[in-house]
Amino acid sequence: MTTRIVAGWYYVDRASNEAENAPNFSSWTDDTYGFEHYYAQEDYTQINWHYDVRQDHAADIRNQAAKGTVLLKNTGALPLTGKEQLTAVFGSDAGENPWGPNGCADRGCDNGTLAMGWGSGTAEFPYLVTPLEAIKAKVRSNGKSIEGITDDYAYSQINSLANSAAQVDGACIVFANADAGEGYIIVDGNEGDRNNLTLWHNGNDLISNVSSYCPNTIVVMHTVGPVLVDSFYENPNVTAIIWAGIPGQESGNSIVDVLYGDENPGGKSVFTWGRNRGSYGVDLLYEPNNGVLAPQQDFEEGVFIDYRAFDRLDETPIYEFGFGLSYTTFSYSNLNVQNMNAGEYTPTEGNTPSAPVLGSISNNTSDYLFPDYINRIYAYIYPYLNSTNLRQSSADPMYGVNHTYPPGAYDSDPQPYLPAGSRVSPGGNEALYDVLFTVTAEITNTGDVVGDEVPQLYVSLGGPNDPKVVLRNFDRLTIEPGQSKTFVADITRRDLSNWDPSVQNWVVSSYPKTVHVGSSSRKLPLSADLDTSGLATGGGNGGNAGSSSSSGSGPSPTTTYGGGNGASSSPASYTSMGAGYSYHAGQPTTMKTGYWGNHNGGWKHDGDHGDHGHWGPPSYMTKSA
Repeated sequence: MTTRIVAGWYYVDRASNEAENAPNFSSWTDDTYGFEHYYAQEDYTQINWHYDVRQDHAADIRNQAAKGTVLLKNTGALPLTGKEQLTAVFGSDAGENPWGPNGCADRGCDNGTLAMGWGSGTAEFPYLVTPLEAIKAKVRSNGKSIEGITDDYAYSQINSLANSAAQVDGACIVFANADAGEGYIIVDGNEGDRNNLTLWHNGNDLISNVSSYCPNTIVVMHTVGPVLVDSFYENPNVTAIIWAGIPGQESGNSIVDVLYGDENPGGKSVFTWGRNRGSYGVDLLYEPNNGVLAPQQDFEEGVFIDYRAFDRLDETPIYEFGFGLSYTTFSYSNLNVQNMNAGEYTPTEGNTPSAPVLGSISNNTSDYLFPDYINRIYAYIYPYLNSTNLRQSSADPMYGVNHTYPPGAYDSDPQPYLPAGSRVSPGGNEALYDVLFTVTAEITNTGDVVGDEVPQLYVSLGGPNDPKVVLRNFDRLTIEPGQSKTFVADITRRDLSNWDPSVQNWVVSSYPKTVHVGSSSRKLPLSADLDTSGLATGGGNGGNAGSSSSSGSGPSPTTTYGGGNGASSSPASYTSMGAGYSYHAGQPTTMKTGYWGNHNGGWKHDGDHGDHGHWGPPSYMTKSA
């Protein structure tokens, strides 16, 4: 690990390219002078030089925020014409934080419009254009009237203004939000993650009140994820619904671009909008479940999250994953699948180099004591011993307790490569990224304005425990009215593979595979079968629990893989990892999903998203003699 970290430093030549006064800022304070070691309160010096390192990215930020906006509903209200006699804007999410855009440390509050979540990774806004500010500028430039109310609870005034807009066929725009962030900050009782899926600051009631008076109510939501919209999405007076995410400093300008048609929304929802909280299948863990502040959660849902869970539960969402409307329309046609005749998948074989030995290693404990020439900073953790008494130096009450490590854990000799690994680079076996199929489809803009469409490619892996469809590719195409463009997407071996823990490798199961192309996870008008007859590499995850390997549940203990030496018929150990590997499984215990283990004297394999089975202690591999 040390080698990897230091290698990066030298790779970018930081040793000879020191920036002036580097580091030139402190992440703890904006003060020019302070403690270099903030927590320890030591070494008072200049710590901030206040360099403005920004480039002119405002236009890019505005453009990307607009392009990421998702239009969920539109009954003809949008785009606005700019000729509306009165535009009424509602909600605290439309206005300013009364303490300023950076008034809450690490953005740890939800006052005013939501443009950034909270946490240690936040940055200071150089400015923040609010929606109300930007809409005012737009309406004034057209010589029309605009009023705004940013008090979510001023019911009398809200109702009165909504009614006034309705009297002149104006537009009512309601802004609402839902925030989240890092767990060290609690905002309105939400410790990091949200406690629920509702809009904050009385958002649902605000929408209800405005829409009860104004028949042209447009809802704009700034949220960190899905919220429940069941109370208003079918309301005929709610004529449009927009999800604008958390758009950053150009928030107001970007939403004005969408509202008035300067930017045609082409964003697609990256999550599913369920009808109720129970639609999502899994829930949060609200309190530590083991009596201490270290909660444990078994991910029993496996890969069945979001749209995959909705499909499995046959739950109809309000807006599905990948959904998003436009001010124009698109059609899909002419699906074509080309088999690229990729070569066989070969497990990686051979041995790694020996682990490097850097410098000399001393067995003299005193050589690792804290050096006299280093000024020790309070509370810092150093890689030195405090004492030659190792028990005392460790301060570990478990010091000396025997630990069991897998065989070879301390072996620096060459080790066999993992079959699914690579000899040259991270990311796995290179053959996983072989292109098996190239898919094309024609996307036509059948409307009257230029627009962006995001065609999406999904595959069905075919197994009874596989998701119905899984997203494997997409693209964003800008298409003029009446024009067609070709969507081109590759399907790799990895895209069609399942992880098989029994062989510790990726396999293409024998189940039928299908490719689908469309505008969302549930609007897939084009589909075609994929000929994978020459690609199947064994059973695969997604088979029925307890079935034979030919039906996709995995190999028998005696199956040989990738040049293995032929496994023992004993379920305790067999060689199937490629040359030189043996697989070991311990005694059975209750498992969740996706393990291989001893089951009632036989072998049971459920796949990485199968039902519960049994498994032993963590499996490990050894090198054959």
